[in-house]
Amino acid sequence: MSLKHIALVTGGYSGEAVISYRTARTIQQQLDPSNYQTYWIDITTAGWFYEDEKKHRWPVDKNNFTVTLPDRKLEFDVVFIALHGTPGEDGKLQGYFDMLGMSYTSCNALTSAITFNKRVATAVAGAAGIPVAKSVLLIRGEIDDWEKSANSLRFPVFVKPNNGGSSIGMSKVDQPGESLRKAVVKAFQEDAQVLIEEMIQGREFTVGVFKTNGVITVLPITEVSVNPEMSFFDFEAKYQGKSKETTPAEISATWTNQLSAMAKLVYQTFQCRGVVRIDFIYNEQEQRPYMLELNSVPGQSEASIIPQQVQSMGWTLSAFYDKLVQECLTNQKG
Repeated sequence: MSLKHIALVTGGYSGEAVISYRTARTIQQQLDPSNYQTYWIDITTAGWFYEDEKKHRWPVDKNNFTVTLPDRKLEFDVVFIALHGTPGEDGKLQGYFDMLGMSYTSCNALTSAITFNKRVATAVAGAAGIPVAKSVLLIRGEIDDWEKSANSLRFPVFVKPNNGGSSIGMSKVDQPGESLRKAVVKAFQEDAQVLIEEMIQGREFTVGVFKTNGVITVLPITEVSVNPEMSFFDFEAKYQGKSKETTPAEISATWTNQLSAMAKLVYQTFQCRGVVRIDFIYNEQEQRPYMLELNSVPGQSEASIIPQQVQSMGWTLSAFYDKLVQECLTNQKG
């Protein structure tokens, strides 16, 4: 195989940029250099730049996504999207690359936009028969009498920014009142839309799913248990070691089969591509999983769950990322 040129797109316009850089670093370290030449593309509010080995930053030509160096022009075979939050997870970059006819390692623009918006994603899932929690959506400037609607929910509830895949700005609220109002203010600092969602009682699981050559594969399931001092799986729990992740999850074959089947249904319902991570709560009383959210660009850092699942399956990350890139090269049509 001839050497392929991979644009490793990272950074972003949100608070999740710091996680994007960790994800990109893992991918860059694991892509086989005998097959792939990777180029670090940093997308920031100040501009889009290729950062070379000497940390020199060269501007990206957004007209055709190329980089002009003193001795050559960089053109890319595949874009590996390692950018959480906007614009890498909400469909904006995907639409841009679609217009350029470039292949990329993530869901398409429509799927990315839908799954980035938690309220829309749960509406689509619910219409497909996938169990989801009851919720109320608040929109900045349109929140008159919002507490009446929120108080119709069964507490405790989660209050979180509606757009995004991380737990930044998220709170757990046990009862109506001042704590709910403070949580809403906190979430509005991250997004113009806030989702108040009933808490489903049960054990939390997260499932990685990917597709190559038309075959959907479910990775080993991870159970997430938050340390006693944490009330839920928030940003700190995810990225600062305040949670316990057990891969593969120590659950019955029945639960495993239910979660795997539901994960495949979610993947198919949203017409996903590449690897995604789907979070569930398993309600033991009802004996069924509820979908919490779908992450179309799941983290790949040393603290992330997908690398754990890949390794638990007996694969190397290098082989896994090779599969994702080869899927783009051979099967992606835009």
